[in-house]
Amino acid sequence: MSRTVLFCATVDYHFKAFHLPYLKWFKEQGWNVHIAAKGDMALPYTDKKFDIDIRRSPLNASNIAAYRELARIIDENRYSIIHCHTPMGGVLARLAARKQRKEGTKVIYTAHGFHFCQGAPLKNWLLYYPIEKGLSALTDCLITINEEDFVLAKGLRKALRTEKIHGIGVDTERFHPVSETEKMLLRKTYGFKEDDFILIYPAELNANKNQALLIETAAALKDRAPNLKLVFAGKGQMEEKYRSLAEQKGVSSTVTFAGFQKNIHEWIQLADVSVASSIREGLGMNLLEGMAAGKPAVAADNRGHREVIQEGVNGFLIPQGDAGTFSDRILQLYRLPSLRKKMGDAGRRTAAAFSQQRTVKEMAGIYSSFMDHETVERRLKG
Repeated sequence: MSRTVLFCATVDYHFKAFHLPYLKWFKEQGWNVHIAAKGDMALPYTDKKFDIDIRRSPLNASNIAAYRELARIIDENRYSIIHCHTPMGGVLARLAARKQRKEGTKVIYTAHGFHFCQGAPLKNWLLYYPIEKGLSALTDCLITINEEDFVLAKGLRKALRTEKIHGIGVDTERFHPVSETEKMLLRKTYGFKEDDFILIYPAELNANKNQALLIETAAALKDRAPNLKLVFAGKGQMEEKYRSLAEQKGVSSTVTFAGFQKNIHEWIQLADVSVASSIREGLGMNLLEGMAAGKPAVAADNRGHREVIQEGVNGFLIPQGDAGTFSDRILQLYRLPSLRKKMGDAGRRTAAAFSQQRTVKEMAGIYSSFMDHETVERRLKG
């Protein structure tokens, strides 16, 4: 086995967005880092990158070719550790590593939110649960990022080891509070007024993120909070549908479709409240980033949001689909700056518990346990 780790996911942007600190950690230990994912993005802390056409749907025939290519790469490089992410990255990497796993390769899979969970459609359980149950037997360590998934993972029973960590980690050096003066300067920079009351949701525009709920909420508040602004920072296949809904509800001037924002920390800093409307969520990183910047959170109730929101302490959880309660909670924060401050301060303490520094330390412990095992095996063979 070589002192080389392979990271695998559906798309390479996943690593740029979430995993650079972990790639860096391996380089600091003197390891080589390989990446297998779709895309031609240049990534730091990476020695070799393989552009593999992995598709998100398990039913897409293109994944057969992706599996074969991945198996060839794994057999040729004889990795000590393979860490796979995203549902299909996890499926293909674990299947492709079967031969090398018998030779000592250790396979880690991080579930960023099982597609089967409480409240998920029956089709998700029928499709994804049997897949994960079968693949857990090919997994040396199954990592989860919320309590509900951790319980589900323990129930799969076949993985050799199950862990729960504090997500992928919030960069608290990037996401932090700013002064009122800095906040107003940011608003001027990005075209907002000083007295706007800004809600922000950085997320892909898709059905699961359910931005329709927030548009309904904005519509319910247009008379009671006339200076309300709702910012969607992200792109996605549902953008035109959501634009049409905003127009239909009479809130086109209230809703800003900002697209993907490289400086998303500044957009969060200029806002007043972090919001999230997703139906299914592994953790709720956008809420944690908002909390790190001192923002209260209002979000639809799901397993990931329950992991980070303490009801009435750092934010509010809203029953799924309940725009009425959502608007009431937003109005409460709109009218009470002192409550916003109190919840924002509490949120900063929450974000500290999910800091990147902590999660890198948690993952270092897991990685090191497999590195030690690899070192012992090499000495026994040598």
